Amino acid sequence: MQHAVGAPLPPPHQPRHAAAAWMNHAHPPLPQPPTPHGPPPPVPHTPPAPGWTATAPQAAPAQPAPPRDATGHIHLPPGGPVAAPTPPHPGHGTGSATLAVLLIGPAGAGKTTVARYWARNRQVPTAHISLDDVREWVCAGFADPQDGWNDQSEAQYRLARRTCGFAARNFLANGISCILDDAVFPDRPVVGLGGWKRHVGPGLLPVVLLPGLEIVLERNAERSGNRRLSDEEVAGIHGRMAGWYGSGLPIIDNSTYDVETTARVLDDVLARAISSPPAY
Repeated sequence: MQHAVGAPLPPPHQPRHAAAAWMNHAHPPLPQPPTPHGPPPPVPHTPPAPGWTATAPQAAPAQPAPPRDATGHIHLPPGGPVAAPTPPHPGHGTGSATLAVLLIGPAGAGKTTVARYWARNRQVPTAHISLDDVREWVCAGFADPQDGWNDQSEAQYRLARRTCGFAARNFLANGISCILDDAVFPDRPVVGLGGWKRHVGPGLLPVVLLPGLEIVLERNAERSGNRRLSDEEVAGIHGRMAGWYGSGLPIIDNSTYDVETTARVLDDVLARAISSPPAY
């Protein structure tokens, strides 16, 4: 069967029988006049008019590129400040609540270890975001904490906090809790605690992890690389962290706790903080 020149082609993704049905529906056969008895006369071949060029078959339409805010074909919701989580059932810890936690403490307090353990053992998806890990993404020009505090280290800390805040908001927008760890000083709340609150949202729950000085010095001695500080610097940081007492933030002294016990105490403290958020 021949069709008129320029007739549209059937969709390339449809099966053959569906394409034929589509074609017949689009171009019903023209009525044929009655013919006399005997074979029909031959149809003369008409050459194409001068200048006429046969059109090439149409190619399949290109698939549209996924939007820039999508992973594959799964659209991600926009990030936004985290609100205060819903209080869980009493006696069940944080349960399945989606929340954002900031674990504060000096070097050697066990923040990273406890945060990672707590995130891995929750019954709902939870991400651990380490400020030190993000800071160490900088390779050339990395500001080593052992070299002291300067404008470059200040800028890198600010950038790392903002980057971690963006990551936390994206996790929370997709229903994934997160816990961040940082050595936030009480004498610089605008830079530390206030900065985290701006980056993540008003529902951020801060908890201070503050063991005794002897424990902190012992744990710091077991470190290696640029994360190990001098005893004098560790003692100075620990002394400044003592300013959190009387601030209203929950404080956990994990001097005699192992990692599992500390994570369990942290979960109980967070459950109480959800019901009665600390004012900061």
